[in-house]
Amino acid sequence: MEFIGSGRLEVRITPLDVGKRVSIRRLVDMATESPTFTDVVGVLTSWDNGVLLITRKTGETVGVPEESLVAGKVVPAAPARRRGPATDFAELTRVTARAWQPVESEPLGEWRLRAAAGFTRRANSALPTGDPGVPLSEALAQVNDWYRARDLPPYVQAATGAAGTQEELAAELAARGWRREVSADVRIAGLAPVADLDADVDRVTLARSFDEAWLRRYQRSGEAGAHVLKVLGSGPSVWFASVSGGGDVPAAIGRCVVDGRWAGFMAVEVDPAHRRQGLATAVMAALARRALTEGASAAWLQVETDNEGARALYRGMGFETHHSYHHFRPGP
Repeated sequence: MEFIGSGRLEVRITPLDVGKRVSIRRLVDMATESPTFTDVVGVLTSWDNGVLLITRKTGETVGVPEESLVAGKVVPAAPARRRGPATDFAELTRVTARAWQPVESEPLGEWRLRAAAGFTRRANSALPTGDPGVPLSEALAQVNDWYRARDLPPYVQAATGAAGTQEELAAELAARGWRREVSADVRIAGLAPVADLDADVDRVTLARSFDEAWLRRYQRSGEAGAHVLKVLGSGPSVWFASVSGGGDVPAAIGRCVVDGRWAGFMAVEVDPAHRRQGLATAVMAALARRALTEGASAAWLQVETDNEGARALYRGMGFETHHSYHHFRPGP
């Protein structure tokens, strides 16, 4: 947001505040009689050579020349959300990883290298959950070598936007030429309201496994080899939903993984010819009701930031963004 302002301003941050959440005001236009300023809020990820790098909760990194600063202060972390289940980044990272397991994995310190013959970035990216045990340059070199040995592009998944996430790592990857290819929100909600959605759940069939018809509706499966079957079938308690479309391909499908108090929703897809009939809502409600019987009370899902239709649908169900994650790939 841009504004015209005046009054007493003070810069109260220094390079010693790197790693903290800050709010700064910078001068962006001196061409008029009334100077124009803009505010930036995020994590101060570096302050080198007269330039501040501030990473917003969206993962975007903003470079701010030191001489343009007119005000700055350290601000407290965002307050705890009052809606939805209470959780933190570490818990959600563990739960989401268990719901989408790779075919092959290997530790790199507290990072996890994951591969599944290229089926989805989530199952084919390095997941940093702490210290890799070596300097970052060496860790990234090992990531490159590990994925190249498997004829896969190297990816690092880094999260932003909540307490304990990885703004500094995301900024460092960008500074080293790694490009952010895809971003997604991790959203959470209470499970009971999803189960109570007004939907025709009698049309939904639930099963512990999927069949060829289910896979034909699932757009990401491609050639459904053993690696696809392994990833889709992974998780503590997995359920698959389908709605008949009158042919050999379901009109709608979905997947749910129950893991303790959490129920994760994935692969919710509807045939374009059957949209606006409430089928996605019916799939979600049916899976949520099953998860409730297994003791779950909280829900999560992941939705890519450019999927406006799905974002609106899940927002209407009460899902709110907890944090975002991004897949970084080395530049040319």
